[in-house]
Amino acid sequence: MRWRGRRQSDNIEDRRGGGGFGGRGGGGMRIPVRAGGGGGIGLIIIALVLWLGFGINPLALLGGMDDGGGSVQTTQRGPGVAGTADETDDFVATVLAETEDTWGQRFQAAGETYPKPTLVLFDDQVRSACGSAGSATGPFYCPADSKLYLDLTFFRQLKNQLGAPGDFAQAYVIAHEVGHHIQNVTGVLDRTNRQRQNVSASEGNAISVRVELQADCYAGIWAHDAKGDGIVEEGDIDEALNAAGQIGDDTLQKRGQGVVVPDSFTHGTSEQRRKWFRTGYETGEVAACDTFGGGI
Repeated sequence: MRWRGRRQSDNIEDRRGGGGFGGRGGGGMRIPVRAGGGGGIGLIIIALVLWLGFGINPLALLGGMDDGGGSVQTTQRGPGVAGTADETDDFVATVLAETEDTWGQRFQAAGETYPKPTLVLFDDQVRSACGSAGSATGPFYCPADSKLYLDLTFFRQLKNQLGAPGDFAQAYVIAHEVGHHIQNVTGVLDRTNRQRQNVSASEGNAISVRVELQADCYAGIWAHDAKGDGIVEEGDIDEALNAAGQIGDDTLQKRGQGVVVPDSFTHGTSEQRRKWFRTGYETGEVAACDTFGGGI
């Protein structure tokens, strides 16, 4: 992935090294990246990324939430993309900037302004407008504050525990969470959260699957535009597709408990996740990401 030397986003808030839930607040310096909510959203679900090696039931990864705004400051560093800690911070800030460019241009073409989300870097645990969460939760998006939350140790887990190495696999994670921000801005999260309140648990899970697959498709749209910008190298898309496959509900359940329970799926199967990322990537069309209109 040709990311070095490109623009980095200022919309990053660094809460690392803050000693727990408080951390450092927003507003700061720039790096040289479900619970109750606001905005009329009654139900926001934090989808837990539960690690196989930690003995927690692995059902969900890359969950959707809603809201945004922030800046950056550097202290403790994560596991570097290319083996150095500084590069990880730069990488995350660059990928976030690339998503801003993609969606900013698309919103502008539609006569609208893209409200950029903030990415919060944390370690250990964090408090969001959607409630408190620990590192085991994995990356998540909170609609109530329009922020993406990421503990950079997740990238090491993605590689070592989930078998999804590579910088583009990491970029896919960020782009997926940004996909939930797009859903928040366009009202999809509000609508689906209200729908889930009036159906059975299994029906609610089925709705969640469609939400997650659409976020995968939006991540594919970002990859489509990134290729046009000359960022994508040979093998990058394979890294993203591998990551999407490794975090399918069926794959995680087989690894974690040896039994697959389709009614409990909240993110989609490995095949579905690869399919919808590929759909976004190959078409580059938002309209092609309608996971609610028919079969998935």
